[in-house]
Amino acid sequence: MGSTGRRDDGRLAGVRDRDEEGRARNARPRDGLGRPLPYGAAGVERQPEGVVRTPEETVAQAQALLDAGKPFHAHEVFEDAWKSGPEAERALWRGLAQLAVGLTHAARGNVTGGARLLRRGAGALEEWARGAGQWRPHGVDVAGLTAWARERAGAVESAGTALDARESAPRLR
Repeated sequence: MGSTGRRDDGRLAGVRDRDEEGRARNARPRDGLGRPLPYGAAGVERQPEGVVRTPEETVAQAQALLDAGKPFHAHEVFEDAWKSGPEAERALWRGLAQLAVGLTHAARGNVTGGARLLRRGAGALEEWARGAGQWRPHGVDVAGLTAWARERAGAVESAGTALDARESAPRLR
């Protein structure tokens, strides 16, 4: 850092990234698994935050991101649905977001955290489906996803190494 109070990347020291409403936002570039990269590095395009999508758009976009090996970005899509969707479906979208972030951690090599989040997401989805009486909301295969998540959790623990996010991606429908 120079005498001007600027960091080597040109940003002011101690100044946080904020959006137009003053909320903290991290503008650092990220890799395909959402890990922060140094400022100025070429990263993967982030998902815009706060986008309101139909459930069908949410599932389709999240599936495309999962298929591309970008579960962190799929998590952001599910998070938008969780925050903007009807109250009765928030636990569904939160559970799907947990599955995506669990796969993110497992792909990053965080075996314990990945397995834990995959199981937490599976439990959340099952609880929501029992309460709602729906196992295929918006075409999402809740039973298949919970089985997938538990199997992946066991696989990452058995292997003790990172999963390949693209090869391990679930089918949402």
